[in-house]
Parts: sequence; C-alpha cells; structure tokens
Amino acid sequence: MIDTKLLRQKILDLAIRGKLVPQDPNDEPASELLKRIKAEKEALIKAGKMKRDKHESFIFRGEDKRYYEHVDGKETDITEEIPFDLPQGWAWCRMYNIAHRITDGEHSTPKREKEYSGYYLISARNVLNDGLDLSVVDFVSSETYAFLATRCSPQIGDVLLSCSGTVGRCCICDISNCVMVRSVALIAVRIISSLYLQYAIQSPVVQKQIQKKQKQVAQANIFQAEIKALLLPLPPLAEQKRIVAKIDNLLKNVDEINQSSESLENKLTLAKQKILDLAIRGKLVPQNPDDEPASELLRKIKIEKEALIKAGKLKRDKHESFIFKGDDNCYHEKIVGKEFDISEEIPFELPQGWEWYRLNSVFNFIDYRGKTPTKQKSGIPLITAKNVKKGFISYTPADYISPEEFQKRKSRGVSHKGDILFTTEAPLGNAALADLETFSAGQRIITLQQYTSYNILSNKLQLYFILSSYFQDLLDSKHTGSTVAGIKAERLKRMLLPLPPLAEQKRIVSQVEKVFSILETMRK
Repeated sequence: MIDTKLLRQKILDLAIRGKLVPQDPNDEPASELLKRIKAEKEALIKAGKMKRDKHESFIFRGEDKRYYEHVDGKETDITEEIPFDLPQGWAWCRMYNIAHRITDGEHSTPKREKEYSGYYLISARNVLNDGLDLSVVDFVSSETYAFLATRCSPQIGDVLLSCSGTVGRCCICDISNCVMVRSVALIAVRIISSLYLQYAIQSPVVQKQIQKKQKQVAQANIFQAEIKALLLPLPPLAEQKRIVAKIDNLLKNVDEINQSSESLENKLTLAKQKILDLAIRGKLVPQNPDDEPASELLRKIKIEKEALIKAGKLKRDKHESFIFKGDDNCYHEKIVGKEFDISEEIPFELPQGWEWYRLNSVFNFIDYRGKTPTKQKSGIPLITAKNVKKGFISYTPADYISPEEFQKRKSRGVSHKGDILFTTEAPLGNAALADLETFSAGQRIITLQQYTSYNILSNKLQLYFILSSYFQDLLDSKHTGSTVAGIKAERLKRMLLPLPPLAEQKRIVSQVEKVFSILETMRK
C-alpha cells in the first residue's frame, strides 16, 4: 500500500530543491527579489511602520564555492549549515529576509467568550497543515480584540506556524478578525508567494531545522529568534508560482490515492470484523459432535486453579462463577452458592458444546499498577500501552528498565511469552500476544495469563474474540471516563466471552488466519 504521507514529503522535498519544475533563465533571479523585498522594508522603516532588524543578513556563494553570510559588517562561513546547492537563479535566505513581520500572539491568557462574537482567538490546535481548523475555537470580545490586535492580528494571506505543543504545523490564514495566543507565530509576507512559503516550511528540510531548534520544557516550543533564523531556499517569483501550481496538482492526486487507500483499509477492517463476528458465534467452521465440550475445559481449568490456591500461588476468587443453561432455557450464574438469572446479559446463543465464561474464570490478571518505572536506553524490554496495537506489538518507541527494577516488578506476577496483553486506558481495548521471552508490562496494561501450567485453550483465539466487534462494543458500554476512556480490572474480570471446544478453537484459528492472509494480499 502506498505511503501517501511519505509521498507528500517527497514532493515537497523535490520542490524546494528545484527539481519539481524546470527553471526558466528569463525569470528574474531570487537575488533581485530579495533586493525588492529589502527596498520595501526600508520604505516601511522610514514610514515608522516597522522596526529595523538588528541582525539583517545576506547569504552569498563566494568564488571558492563556499557559502558566506554577511551580518553586522562581518562575513561568516556557513557552508556546513547549507544542506544542498540550489539551481541557477535561486538563493538561500533567512526567514526574516523575506518577511515583513515575524511575531507571536498574546503572551498572557486573554479572556475568552463562550459564544461566537465575530472575533476568533487562534491557538496552535487550530493550525493544521491543510488549513485553519475552526471546529474547536475560542472567541474574544470586540474590546479584547481591539486591545490584542495592536500586538498581533493576522491578515488573510499571512503564514501561521504552530510554535508550541505540536511544533511546525503551518497554514495560510484565510479569515479576518482574528488574534493569536503565543502558541502561534505569524509570518507576514507581501512580495513572495505565501503558498510557496507554506510548502517550504512543511518540507523535510525546514521541518528538520524546526525540530532541531525547538526547546523542550513542559512541552515543545520554538521561539521567534529561531523562527527568524530558519534557512529557506528561495526561487524566482515566477518559478514559485509554477512550483505551487505543480504541488497543488500532485497533492490532489495524492489525496485521491489516500482516499482510495482509506476506503480499502475500511473495507479490509470491516471484512476482518465480519470474519471475527462469524468466528465468535460459531459460524466460521462446522462443529464436530465428537469434540470434547468446552465444559470439560472449564472443569480442568478449575482443577488447575484449586492446585494453585492450595500451593499458595493464587488467592481464591471471592466471586468465582459458573454459568450454565437451565431446564427453563434461561442462563444462570452460580456465585458463592447463589444462583442468578443472567439471560439478559447473554448477547447471542452458542452452538452445542460451547460455554460462556467470565474472563477471571479462565485468566489470572497481572496488573502492574503503581509509580512509573525509571526508563533507560537498554536492559529489560518494557512494553507499554503505546506499544500494544490491535493484534500486534510495535517496539517503536522502545523502552527498557534495569534488571533490578525488573526483579521488583516481578512481585506482582511474571508475564510470559504467549500471554495476552490488554490495554485498559489510552488506548482502551488494544490487545496482542506477548512475543518476547523476557519483558515487563507497563502501566495501563493487564496481562491475561492462563491458570494452567500448559495451554489448555488457545490464547490466539481468545485474542481474536477480544478484538471482535462484540467485545469492543461491550468495552464501550462498560468503560468509565469521559475525556479518557478506561476500564477497571474488576469490571473487566466480569466480562463475558464464549469458549468453544479446544479442537474447534484450533480449527477456527486456522480458518481466521487463512482468510486474513488472503485479505492482506489486497494491500499489495
């Protein structure tokens, strides 16, 4: 499947290297464009409409083919700072060489209005690479706007750059009557193409500079001085327009590819969910009446649990349950000698030989709560919630803990290869099989570990059932939290899953993997 994000970056990279459209020797060179910008700025300075930059610079290439920068009467060799050579007629410059103004918004927190007032307060969350997002935006009163506008009021066509939090997103301002808070920088240009500047800032070369220059305190920030000093490749104005037209056309094609990819991805996801839905209802493979029923599996698991309890390796569950279908065709649950009718809780009928069970009837829950472990660059792998995806584990980013801390954490239980790792929050409901011999599970992960000393049931099938729409929908109905959805271990323990006979479990897994493999070929 085509990586459209990478393709977009490649287009922008070719554009700012002068390799996207041919050069025209008749174009006015960028050096003349910079002179015109400087002359216009001088006129504004004389009119008192802008202040002179104290460190105005001029970048040129010497006869020795090296790059120099003239600042405050001094020349400095900046060849090491220049990432590549430019085509004839282009020039390297600093951001402040082409901008009439670079500033940020109000530093103090202005008073916000709850209702639409006609005056927008733009923050970093509103600045996206494909334009201003006003779906969630704050407003200010006309009085507050009038006060803030004296410091910074973006005009239509100005370039906006997110400079706090998610640093480096960039778009063109397309609304009037707006002011900004400090998390956004305004870059006002008048002679060059704002769209070219937007694409140049979004390119890998400039983004790399931004990431290198940003400061990390409570959150990432890039300040005005660093923004002003960003290096930009500047084409002739006529070529800027040709580049923008070409990029717009190519990105339109990329968007179409991306939409097709998303459509295919959605269809594959729906197809996989349909397969899991058939599997969990016993409709994917035929039943064999000669299979040992799931009730026998549950009986064997209970014997194993009792042995662990007697050996002092496990505490007795105060709410141990047994679910059965009575002569009245209703489902009952027996807990501590009492029976309850739970027919309303049963979502669908199971085939002959299958049984319903609560998760804690089959799995021991290992929950690594407590303080966040100290992470280091090497040692024992630490699998955190951000590593556990739906059906697999990603080791990017990779975290580790020391062997000493690993030993301390083992007191809560030892996770093994093949156990099911389940995320309880941020994100909720991801699950995968552990694939390392030695590791430690992080916070917001519960390890589901069979009570048995040998695999008495298929963890892979139970994983598929957990990832099914039935179980994921059940999580949605049971979770707590409005901002961040999560589920407590005690509530998770009580959730229901179906259990087929062991022989059928293996047949289901084989069929699921066969169909999934066929579906995956559609990505290529």
